[in-house]
Amino acid sequence: MSGYDALILAGGRASRLGGRDKPGLEVGGVPLIERVAAAVPGAGRLVVVGPARPGLGRAVFRTEDPPGGGPVPALRAGLAEVTAPRTVLLAADLPFLRARHVEALLDAVGGGEEGCEKGTPGAGALLVDDDGREQWLVGAWRTAVLAEALSAYGGGSLRGLLAPLDPVRLHLPGEPWFDCDTLDDLTHVRSRT
Repeated sequence: MSGYDALILAGGRASRLGGRDKPGLEVGGVPLIERVAAAVPGAGRLVVVGPARPGLGRAVFRTEDPPGGGPVPALRAGLAEVTAPRTVLLAADLPFLRARHVEALLDAVGGGEEGCEKGTPGAGALLVDDDGREQWLVGAWRTAVLAEALSAYGGGSLRGLLAPLDPVRLHLPGEPWFDCDTLDDLTHVRSRT
């Protein structure tokens, strides 16, 4: 058993990209979502919350309720499919994310199956960008702690859900936290690949 499952949120509206299918946009001939999936080769299960896609044959696809309802409902839908003690939570548009970045997040969480209490090191880990801003959709979490927090949470903000868990914050080189929200972002990524 790998000790972790990967949960990719891929159901957003991509309003800053004019409603384009953001996870399906290609960088270097590969859809963004396939690049993200390639960063979690050791995942026991690959759970994608969003429409089914070719190229992700091993994935389990789910839809949040309501569809397009945002990251918290998407996390609820996807977490129901997670069976491993750790969950890697990712956006579907992280072109520079690699397996080594995911391993660093998992190392920060630790590998034991016993859970950590909220507010203690080891409950979760996430990446921060070059300005120190938390990237809530690039992290690894103890599944039990995440599920407990989610069951008690009535809000709609991913930050509001995850920040009280006091995750370890990691800054890693290579912009693994960079996501493609705009056409300028996509141009930046394509110029580097």
